[in-house]
Amino acid sequence: MESFDRSPRLVLMASGNGTNVQAVLDACADERIPAIVAAVVSDKADARVLARADAAGVPAVHVGRRPGEARGDYDARLADVVSGFSPDHVVLLGWMRILTMSFLGWFPGMVINLHPALPGELPGVDAIERAFDVHVAGTRSASGVMVHLVPDEGVDVGPVLAAAAVEIERDDTLDTFAERMHATEHRLVVSTLAQVCAVTPMAHTAKTTQTHPQLT
Repeated sequence: MESFDRSPRLVLMASGNGTNVQAVLDACADERIPAIVAAVVSDKADARVLARADAAGVPAVHVGRRPGEARGDYDARLADVVSGFSPDHVVLLGWMRILTMSFLGWFPGMVINLHPALPGELPGVDAIERAFDVHVAGTRSASGVMVHLVPDEGVDVGPVLAAAAVEIERDDTLDTFAERMHATEHRLVVSTLAQVCAVTPMAHTAKTTQTHPQLT
């Protein structure tokens, strides 16, 4: 039986540049998040996020999909890699694949996603760009960011842990709006993980259901 004297362990998963991963790495390093980053995983071998993990002294792991590999088979292989780091939470920070239950089933109540839209709005990719396009068309004045649990294969849905609105200013360009959205992402994911990790039962293992308090 595992001891209960260690900090919560995070595995961060991302497909691209990894600015949100960097925010979490920095917050764990200076103890604003009471946790350690056990690994950073990407499905892209050339993703900038892997270099960020290397620079932070965190294991940087590429798990690419093999030619012809079925989604479920890839996700099962991915789950095997991630479970090897004994995470308490698996955090999706720009992970650009929809995970199947072949992965999610191994980590019930443990997978957390950051999405650049408010609950129930703009699921899927390019949410920032789509929000701004609707603003230009004259039918949207704000968007936002949410952090939520990922219980199943639904796209950007699941119990919401935290959300924050971001106004679209009249003189915004896509770049200035995106900059404020990304800054809000960084703040929200750090504050949410800080709260989640502060109440995480230690020595959590895959296949053990964990519940989270409703955060604000």
